[in-house]
Amino acid sequence: MPPFISKDNDPDATLAFVREHRDDNPRMLALRANNNPLVDVAFALNQITGIQIARHKLPMWADCDGVVFPPHLSIEQCSSQTTAQYKATLVVGDTMADLTGGFGVDFTFMSRSVRKAVFVERNLLLCEIARHNFPLLGIGNATVLCDNAENYLTGMEPVGTIFLDPARRDSHGRKMVAVGDCEPDVVSLMPLLRQRAQRVILKLSPMLDVTALIRDLPGISQIHIVSTANECKELLAVIDTEGDAPHSPQMSCVNDGQTFSFQWGEDFPSPPVWNEDSEAPLYLFEPNASVMKAGCFAAIANFFGVSPISAQSHLFVSKSPVPDFPGRAFMVKRVCSMNKKELKAGLAGITHANITTRNFPIGAEALRHKLRLKDGGDTFIFATTTATGRHLLLVTEKLR
Repeated sequence: MPPFISKDNDPDATLAFVREHRDDNPRMLALRANNNPLVDVAFALNQITGIQIARHKLPMWADCDGVVFPPHLSIEQCSSQTTAQYKATLVVGDTMADLTGGFGVDFTFMSRSVRKAVFVERNLLLCEIARHNFPLLGIGNATVLCDNAENYLTGMEPVGTIFLDPARRDSHGRKMVAVGDCEPDVVSLMPLLRQRAQRVILKLSPMLDVTALIRDLPGISQIHIVSTANECKELLAVIDTEGDAPHSPQMSCVNDGQTFSFQWGEDFPSPPVWNEDSEAPLYLFEPNASVMKAGCFAAIANFFGVSPISAQSHLFVSKSPVPDFPGRAFMVKRVCSMNKKELKAGLAGITHANITTRNFPIGAEALRHKLRLKDGGDTFIFATTTATGRHLLLVTEKLR
């Protein structure tokens, strides 16, 4: 602990301050913490902020006494515990190297799958934090090196798995989306990466276009689109270097433990759209964020036997329940048009509703104002346009 606390302050007093005030507002603490000259205020406030973020994002860290948290930006940008645990399932072989270690969240979980693991990070402070934290977190097989990915990769011994999380911001803080614009440039490094590992795993921006990724990095074996709480968090590209390169990658859409997989580029037949004049849907399905990112709507319709409301709506209906559908499920209570008479009947007794618009002329808030409904409640209204161009409201109740 002493290397992280100013020599002008007392480590014991500083740690006691952190433990005593770990639940307090850091901004309010900052106004009165300077009254104690024994406390390293900057360090203490950073640790309290880190603990409070970690309770939701990294519960293992929050529960581990003595763990040191890095500056705020590193915590915000690191993986969550949930997504790191998922990446650990992708590790192959009994050795690995993380060439962009950062705060070490991904490494902490991925390294548990191997006999020997190397943590490479160019920031000296993050390396010192890693050396301090890893034993506390039960990681005893790690070698921590302060170096950059390019330098270490040149002379490293071959391993089972190499992991990289390229920086997605330039020197001015602007987000970089294209895989070739990130640092390190994994496109130019790929020939060397292939020589040094059985498997290369890249953590990439969820904003990255999948088609562009496959074009820029030929030979990808798997792509994993990982979401938590229906928010797309990261895109993982897996490159297996042994054997023949696959013609197209396997896609896995993951959300809170639920996975839907398909082969990218497979030609699925266009599903018949919902005929609103002859079919009364009993169930409505909304794909999760990972499926939406993949755009695999024909695959979803064919695999689960559901009908799209239209090619642009990305909502599906069925006469039967579909327990494994990758997304939210609703029971349809009423269907009505925007005709005043139909609206009156369709919305009878409803004062509150959760409104979603898909392929609809106006947004959810404007529609809520038009319908004179308050937000919330147990009713979910989906406003959309059918394949025949009709604007409809599907009034539903959530099943899951």
